[in-house]
Amino acid sequence: MLITLPIAELVPGMFVDSVSKQQEHINSIKIKTRGLVRDKTIIKRLISEGVEELLIDFAQSDVALPKKYQPVAEPSKPIVEQTDALNTKSHAVTVEQEFLKASVHYEQYSRKLQALYSDITAGLKMNMSLLDDIAVDIVGSVFRNHNALTILTRLKDKHIYNWRHMINTAILVSVFAKYLGYKEKTIKELAMGALLHDIGQAKMPQGVLSKPSALNDTEMQVVRKHVAQSLGVIKGEKGISPLMLDMVVNHHERLDGSGYPRGIGAEKLSRPARMMAIVDVYDAMTADRPHQLGEEPISALRYLLANKHLFDSELVQRFIKCLGVHPVGTIVKLNNERLALVMEGNHENPIKPKVKIFYNAKHKHHITAKDVNLSENHELKIVASIKPLDYQLNLARLLKEHLLV
Repeated sequence: MLITLPIAELVPGMFVDSVSKQQEHINSIKIKTRGLVRDKTIIKRLISEGVEELLIDFAQSDVALPKKYQPVAEPSKPIVEQTDALNTKSHAVTVEQEFLKASVHYEQYSRKLQALYSDITAGLKMNMSLLDDIAVDIVGSVFRNHNALTILTRLKDKHIYNWRHMINTAILVSVFAKYLGYKEKTIKELAMGALLHDIGQAKMPQGVLSKPSALNDTEMQVVRKHVAQSLGVIKGEKGISPLMLDMVVNHHERLDGSGYPRGIGAEKLSRPARMMAIVDVYDAMTADRPHQLGEEPISALRYLLANKHLFDSELVQRFIKCLGVHPVGTIVKLNNERLALVMEGNHENPIKPKVKIFYNAKHKHHITAKDVNLSENHELKIVASIKPLDYQLNLARLLKEHLLV
């Protein structure tokens, strides 16, 4: 069970999952995520570094959950039912609760994958356990509240596209697979396959990948070799399943046989490979890259839907229902001249998500935030997706303001 505690209540034996609040003048917290507090010296250091609140994982702590945080049992229910209810609640949390943890972990994933990428480029052996840990983390977060990590995939940075793409595709394929009903064990494999799918790019000329303009035909041929390079990197590694290999080898293949590297058609493409192709293209189109600015999600979804000869149309339709026409983390304009942040999708009606209204677009100023469920409000509707820069908005700052509560 994850509980946010003030630093004053931290005691040895508690397992710190992440720092959730610190004094603003402190630049960074050098704390090992997922660390057990072994003595009071660590607590004193945290206090000196301005830590005010921490997220504690009592499932991994050596001390019991303080009594004041324990749920009050309903006397009319048998003890077995009470235990089941607690287990369910420990896995399902609000998007605000999960975002706190997810935002810290997302940046950690990025740093770790950047280091892994550099190691592979330098010819060092790949750290499979690191990828495994990240995959387990991602799937755990998706099962607690899939919106938190999905929102973070909307953040853009063209300078670190390669490893953000690895993270984002792992998140998106996990969310999609959960929506489709896959079991948690298989979803973890799918997340690993996504983390590995472009790993061979670390072996390629980095000048080609970071080129600020469109690639020519020769450079595209070089890029297409990353599939073979990926196979070379993971060859002989323990824990690589046939499912992961399938995703690595076939994510650039297309239903009509026009893909690469083998040009195989629909009859030879598995469902996971088709899912990975959709997720890969969606994230690539919506991300900022060295040679192009990302498109809005609705444009990428339209592209996938329009190209039935390339992508599995049934899966694309389900992917749209899963994410929504306007995915979480997207800024939308409403018919009342207000801007809103999409907070939660609506699988039954993808054009009517839950949103948080925060900005007056007509007079261009922030307003008191208000949560609105568009499926219950028949007067308001989304009229367009908005790029944050169109209104000089900083999406990362917006997310912190409205989700880090």
